[in-house]
Amino acid sequence: MLAGYTLTFACSLITAARLGDRFGYRRLFVVGMAVFTLASAAGAAAPGAAVLVGARLVQGLGSGLMAPQILSIIQTTVPETRRPRAMAYYGATMAVASLAGPVLGGVLLELDPFGLGWRAALALTVPIGLAALALSPVLPPAPGREGARDRVDPIGAGLCLSGLFLLVLPLTLGGDQGWPAWVWVSLAAAVALLAAFVASQRRVAHPLVHPSALAARTTRWGIGTVLLFNAGIPSFILLLSLHLQGPLHLGPLPTALTITPYAVGALLGSGLAEPAARCWGARLLVVCAGALGLVSVLTAVLISAPGPALWAALGVGGIAFGAFTACAFSLVLGTVPVGAASSVSGLLPTAQQLGGTFGVALAGVAYAAAAAHPGVAFWHAMIYEAAVYALAAAAAAVLYRAARPSGHAGERQPAQLIARAMPSAAVRTAGARRSTAARE
Repeated sequence: MLAGYTLTFACSLITAARLGDRFGYRRLFVVGMAVFTLASAAGAAAPGAAVLVGARLVQGLGSGLMAPQILSIIQTTVPETRRPRAMAYYGATMAVASLAGPVLGGVLLELDPFGLGWRAALALTVPIGLAALALSPVLPPAPGREGARDRVDPIGAGLCLSGLFLLVLPLTLGGDQGWPAWVWVSLAAAVALLAAFVASQRRVAHPLVHPSALAARTTRWGIGTVLLFNAGIPSFILLLSLHLQGPLHLGPLPTALTITPYAVGALLGSGLAEPAARCWGARLLVVCAGALGLVSVLTAVLISAPGPALWAALGVGGIAFGAFTACAFSLVLGTVPVGAASSVSGLLPTAQQLGGTFGVALAGVAYAAAAAHPGVAFWHAMIYEAAVYALAAAAAAVLYRAARPSGHAGERQPAQLIARAMPSAAVRTAGARRSTAARE
């Protein structure tokens, strides 16, 4: 059930971004929201496991149709000077939404409103979806790019969808089944299909991914950094939850409340990202967020027991996550032409989902290696977490060098801040000298 949502969500993002070009971003968002809401209602009322799994698959498809359209609307309709603030709002929403699920799930399981059990988690999204549909007319109609009304490349879409399907499926199911032979066959086939997809995009007249989408080094390194950073976050939250409910014997509600500071910190970090980027630059903020995320995870691991110290460490980690998401997305989208915005709008959330999928799978392998001793298994898996956060911080440092300051409106670099301060310091020094001479 859990794998079904991730499977269809991750697989549909790139194709959905191109469909937004073809049929309109707002229209695809409304369709996706309607599909998601109907699937949520069907899942909440599911009479059995088969219907529930089907509803979760359709839910993921609806989310996949929606997600790229928001980024495309921001990139094509929001003035360049206001995009950092829009991305901060987007980052705050994404950060809180990705972490609110485990928290709300724990609360609902503990409270069990109306005796609904697990159905309450699905039913909760129905009124939210209806409210979003009611508010959808306020979304601005985004202009299409040149050639966007041409047909969608069916061969590219087929290769992309099948390649991602064969990549995500074994990663989500392989751990539970002991990594049987079919997993490795599927992964090999996925690599071949995705390689064929990349090759096909260079030859077709109307590619699924715009040719200039990955032309800039900032875009390539930014997407890679997003993938690495997200390879650590969901797996860390999952491992911490297992540790709290296993060796520490906490219930679902105390576990959810323990993790809540991370979500609160993510909201705060996203809100602070835009003014902080104006002062110090989005490039520097991405590097600092990556380093801060590494430090917070290491600190949380060393503490590992509920209390103010762990809450503070998780809050700092959430701030890093929120600031990173807002600034990294703003940096990457700021380097691409408007015509390629939809392609990158599909690639970025795909990197997020693939990072999370890879992260949970690899952390699960590390945890399973010592599963007979849950306390030891947690520390074993934390070695993976430290390594992936270190890689993300290193990738953020490379991104800092790859990004060009001139490509981001309103970004101030450290050298510029020093240069701005120097004239004022010189004036103060000269004034002091004149004052001293007058006294003499």
